[in-house]
Amino acid sequence: AWDNLAWFAVLVGMAGQLTNLGIVSWMSNCVAKLLQSFSLSWPVAFCVLEASYFLIHYLFASQTGHVGALYSAFLAMHIAAGVPSVLSALALAFNTNLFGAITHYSSGQAAVYFGAGYMELPDVFRLGFITALINTLIWGVVGTIWWKFLGLY
Repeated sequence: AWDNLAWFAVLVGMAGQLTNLGIVSWMSNCVAKLLQSFSLSWPVAFCVLEASYFLIHYLFASQTGHVGALYSAFLAMHIAAGVPSVLSALALAFNTNLFGAITHYSSGQAAVYFGAGYMELPDVFRLGFITALINTLIWGVVGTIWWKFLGLY
């Protein structure tokens, strides 16, 4: 447990340094300008940014590190692209929970299941991909209708 805590502290510290060094804001500004140059409507920009936020998690070893480094940057990109702010904030938060099952290192729970030997590595990635597709379908179809009903956009 202490080993995990030590590594977790390093990951959170590294995520904080990305922000402190201005890398996150620089990346955010570059992506926002790129999206604006394509003249995308906000729903298309929303889908592109949400998919990017989800897939970038393959490069992070923890949900907390990912959120600490990228949540505010992606929220700024959403708002710059014209996506309603409440929808942006909630969608990023929901998306953060969805990518917890895509790899053996994507969340604390995933590491426990893999480390205990319940699953082999190829199975983790295969099931993570299937879970991601199912979640995308549910959130993309049912979620879109529900959020419209709630008045989030």
